[in-house]
Amino acid sequence: MERKSPRANFLDYSGGDFFITICTKEKRHYFGTIKDCVWIPSRIGKFCDQQFKEIEKHYPYAKTLIHQVMPNHVHAIIRIYHNDWDKEESDMHYTVPETRTLLGIIIGGIKRAVTCHARRNKINFDWQPRYHDHFIRGTHDGDRIWEYILFNVENWNSDCFYD
Repeated sequence: MERKSPRANFLDYSGGDFFITICTKEKRHYFGTIKDCVWIPSRIGKFCDQQFKEIEKHYPYAKTLIHQVMPNHVHAIIRIYHNDWDKEESDMHYTVPETRTLLGIIIGGIKRAVTCHARRNKINFDWQPRYHDHFIRGTHDGDRIWEYILFNVENWNSDCFYD
């Protein structure tokens, strides 16, 4: 039986700004804790944070605009450049496999890197199988999401992922 894709069929996910949320399996607190409105990262949390900071090194067609690693999930706004000429100083040419999108490649790569790091270091860790994405439609939408990510740590006690 073929699994139904949660992706919107009207988007190609290969250009634009995307709000993404990736959760840990069973929303376990692998990435650290929050105390007094400050995220205190675990070893795997630090590594995950670094992956989002270095997205351009691995995916030159993308950029993390803002992100926040939380105890059991990650939020980020990722910009994917539509074409090589959208990004200054880029002479990169890339192709996307027909069955995957650039956003899917990025998220899969981050999840794979964090999982491999955990296994290499014998850290108990696992992701939820899928992720949530939202195509950002305009300035108002983007500003609202940016603010949500920016204040996510401060609002942890009332967050839907808090437990």
